[in-house]
Amino acid sequence: MAENKAKDLAGNEAIAQAKNIRMTAMKVRRVVDMVRGQDVEQALDTLRFAPYAAAEPVFKCVASAAANARNNKQLRGSLVISEAYVDEGPTLKRFRPRAQGRAYRIRKRTSHITIVVQEASINNSVARVQKGRTR
Repeated sequence: MAENKAKDLAGNEAIAQAKNIRMTAMKVRRVVDMVRGQDVEQALDTLRFAPYAAAEPVFKCVASAAANARNNKQLRGSLVISEAYVDEGPTLKRFRPRAQGRAYRIRKRTSHITIVVQEASINNSVARVQKGRTR
């Protein structure tokens, strides 16, 4: 049964999730690690010019989290990415024909991206959410 992560958030946090992204979690984690703990505007600029294919879905997820914070939670201050993590999604299994009637399995992996943003204030030190996993 799916859990609702939005119910566990504080009043000054907003969440966005991108599910079943057709990229491996390892490749997406490399991009998410670049922006974890950054200001949202700075993270969007970083992702806009990142030379990775995974930067596009992460960019969309960060932009969506910022929009959720502004429209659903009415957070007007500057926003910081407080949590960012990537989980593995379902794997699509395909078969590739090989010599002498054999078949090799091809695994097409997917991933789920979760971004949580919160309002940056004096009480919430940004140093606490700088580099390092918050989960």
